Amino acid sequence: MLKRSIYITTPQKLRLKNNQLILTSMETGEINSIPIEDLGFVILEHPQISLSLPMLSALSHNNVAVIFCDEQHMPDAMLTSLSNNNLQNVVFKNQINASLPLKKRLWKQTIERKILNQSRLLKKLEMPYEDIFLLSKDVKSDDITNREGQAARLYWKRLMGDHFIRDRFGDYPNALLNYGYILLRAAMARSLIGSGLLATLGIHHHNKYNAFCLADDVMEPYRPYVDELVYEICQKFKPIDELKKEHKMELLQILTTDVLIGKNKRPLMVALSQTTASLTECYSEKSKEIIYPNFK
Repeated sequence: MLKRSIYITTPQKLRLKNNQLILTSMETGEINSIPIEDLGFVILEHPQISLSLPMLSALSHNNVAVIFCDEQHMPDAMLTSLSNNNLQNVVFKNQINASLPLKKRLWKQTIERKILNQSRLLKKLEMPYEDIFLLSKDVKSDDITNREGQAARLYWKRLMGDHFIRDRFGDYPNALLNYGYILLRAAMARSLIGSGLLATLGIHHHNKYNAFCLADDVMEPYRPYVDELVYEICQKFKPIDELKKEHKMELLQILTTDVLIGKNKRPLMVALSQTTASLTECYSEKSKEIIYPNFK
């Protein structure tokens, strides 16, 4: 079932009643209700949102990712469940005991597909892509020759223009990319936890201050879907010099965009679960390959 995402930007009271999320507007008194089981993501942006603990507990129990925004209206924190998989203990052990050769192989697969998907996006947009495609075929174990970085230098100049530099604190459209990636990261973390994995224990990323290293790893091949959406927003809303509500609403569509995974089209939110489930199979040595999407 495809889960719903709600984006709350006005003063609201949120509470739980009969396993329904009850939203009461502090401005108009209007009341709306949504079944908790239908939700996948709740994004809280307004500083005057009131929450109840039973409501948060119910959202967590149903593996709903709750995203809290800061005073700049950017996603800042996330509530996720710690116990949504009955085999979590076994999965944790397999993940913790994963060998270094296995991790290097998984990272190679991840970077291969990321670069391949970048090349396919450029091809779709009728931009030069052949050299980036060839880089995807030359990734070594653990990407020790940094084909990811080489591809990125070519990719961003072509996608966003010669003067664009991809930097978290850089000029627009970096802010749009940041917002889209944060949504993708939250969705990936939710899927990892749903598959019983430790989102903090990465394949390649190992920052001790990062609670979502594995999400940052496994989301890499999905980034081009965000890039395409940001490119389309830039074309639609020229010029863009600040991140507005209409841009965020467009970016929220990333969670339901169709992706090709295997031979079937799936909403991205569903495809993420297929990817994370395949990763648990790799850790248990039942499979040798993570299932990633093919950009079309």
